[in-house]
Amino acid sequence: MINTIGLGIYRMANILIAGCGDIGNRLGVNLAADGHKVWGLKRNTATLAPQIQPLPGDLQRPDNLNLPQEQLDYVVYSAAADAYSEAHYRAAYVDGVANLLTVLAAVGQQPRRILLVSSTSVYPQQQGEWVDEDSPAVPTGFSGRLIREGEELLWNGPYPATVVRFGGIYGPGRTRLIDSVRDGTARCVQGVYSNRIHSQDCARALQHLMALDEPELLYLGVDDDPALSCDVMRWLAERLDVAGPQVVAHRDDAQKRQPGNKRCRNTRLRASGYEFLYPGYQQGYTAILKGST
Repeated sequence: MINTIGLGIYRMANILIAGCGDIGNRLGVNLAADGHKVWGLKRNTATLAPQIQPLPGDLQRPDNLNLPQEQLDYVVYSAAADAYSEAHYRAAYVDGVANLLTVLAAVGQQPRRILLVSSTSVYPQQQGEWVDEDSPAVPTGFSGRLIREGEELLWNGPYPATVVRFGGIYGPGRTRLIDSVRDGTARCVQGVYSNRIHSQDCARALQHLMALDEPELLYLGVDDDPALSCDVMRWLAERLDVAGPQVVAHRDDAQKRQPGNKRCRNTRLRASGYEFLYPGYQQGYTAILKGST
């Protein structure tokens, strides 16, 4: 059960989700169900769940970055890059964060905390090492470097901040791996680990951390089961009754965009009291294959 101590000090908390996509929608619906008032800020608000108050705005345009009139208790920054390019990553993770902090301060908002949806791709480890919040995060690619820049902007900003570095997010609507196994295009490199988390657990973990009175500055958002990519694909192939993945010597360009070969620990998140709905890929993918959301 999700701890609600922190949020419970308010009869109704005011919460802004900036860049309210899939995870933001799930989070907003959960928060609204608990009686909190939630705004979703994005360019196209037509995709927001009806429980979320629409707030049209563009994180890349401070002059068009509208905020609620009410005093905000929490802000969640969950914007994602529109494309895999340096310009798009800078826009999403650096410029957007800077613009939001500037506008929040300009209108006198004083949220209790800002949470940033980040990524384990900031860890460059390539030898299957175990990684936690104290491991070096010195990425070599532009995507990880720009995400780290956004994290530092937030930590150095005027508000208390918590960063959650999520692993590979899967769930309803995020079935690329299942689809590739099903259609026979899946490939993997032997001995390479992957880390993941179900989209429902992403939203629930964020809600859980908002409920804590004094959360840490950083958490890894991954499930209990860092697993070899080939093993995950073979397990899926068995359930789909199709041939297993092709094992290749190295990753192609598309795969090189993914985080390196590492095993991420969720010890800190677990220690905070969070209980996973899907603690491993087998439970999560089974639910997807059965059509559960």
